[in-house]
Amino acid sequence: MARVVLDNINKIYRSRRGNVHAVKDFSLSVEDGEFVSLLGPSGCGKSSTLRMIVGLESVTSGEIRFNDAVVNDLEPQHRNVAMAFETYALYPNFTIEENLGFPLEVRGVSKQDRKKEVRRIAGLLQIEDVLDQKPGALSGGQQQRVSLGRALIREPAAFILDEVMSHLDAHLKFQMMIELRRIHQSLGRTMVFVTHDQMEALALSDRVAVMHEGRLQQFGSRDDLYHAPNNVFVAGFIGEPPTNFFAVQPEEADGRLTLVSDDGATRFQPSDHRAATIRNRGGNSFVVGIRPQNLTRVADGLENSIAATVLLNEYSGERSILTLTSGDARLQAVTASGDDVGRGQEVDLFYDPDDVLVFDAETEDLLV
Repeated sequence: MARVVLDNINKIYRSRRGNVHAVKDFSLSVEDGEFVSLLGPSGCGKSSTLRMIVGLESVTSGEIRFNDAVVNDLEPQHRNVAMAFETYALYPNFTIEENLGFPLEVRGVSKQDRKKEVRRIAGLLQIEDVLDQKPGALSGGQQQRVSLGRALIREPAAFILDEVMSHLDAHLKFQMMIELRRIHQSLGRTMVFVTHDQMEALALSDRVAVMHEGRLQQFGSRDDLYHAPNNVFVAGFIGEPPTNFFAVQPEEADGRLTLVSDDGATRFQPSDHRAATIRNRGGNSFVVGIRPQNLTRVADGLENSIAATVLLNEYSGERSILTLTSGDARLQAVTASGDDVGRGQEVDLFYDPDDVLVFDAETEDLLV
């Protein structure tokens, strides 16, 4: 097993049309046995980062270390990492048993030992009943398990997983997430998982590294990312439906600070701690973020509210998602599935001041 350390990594792709700085001053430590996801939108640099870890891309500057050994100049085959790709990359003319055993055959492992190890991995992945079949006869979920199995059978120091569930439908993806988490818990190996899907990252990972435009935005647990996002990007990217944002200005009256939207229609009471931070910092421009899940139509002891008009009530089984307007702003709120409010209805949305996130308007960083 391995601790994977990325120390101030940069990746610049050079071409006649100019340079592309794909990964910028990226530092991260994945602890031995930890499951870490690199999460971000397309083009954020996560796949380039993964390929540098594996050795498929060179590092422009910085160091990659496995435990204490610098691996920048090592070829992929000498890094003792196994990679599973978005595409299954199975040999179509091989049986599943032959596909799984091929990495061991290349290393000169005896046929008897290969068979024993293939059976062990097939049991772990619950594909023992398809070992005599060929990939074309398998479902997408089964093929992805075989692809994972081919990585697992090598017993590497670290597993690198690149968008391995992007081709699966929702049901298969849910099953695969359960399997992948079970496999990680069984093996206790270091895993680095690349995805653009926050559901996958948050469900599977011990910690998540959120990337945007080549830079690390935040590295932390699910609770860190959800309740204390570093900046506007993380707050908007993590959570479904996404966070509501309002450009606001502070107003002080009777010793109480209120954050008022630019059109004057929406007013927020921040927590005492954040109000004190705003007073100490000064300035007239901030951004309020509040998650749809933190807006409720039931007061239930809450005193603060904003008035809004319903545009759409989207029923999704266990909940309803309301799309509303408050002044010039559009926002969303998550309510109980039985909430039958309709278009044009005026409602009050209650919130807890502790759930009002406040960001600096210029830097877009969270005020802690």
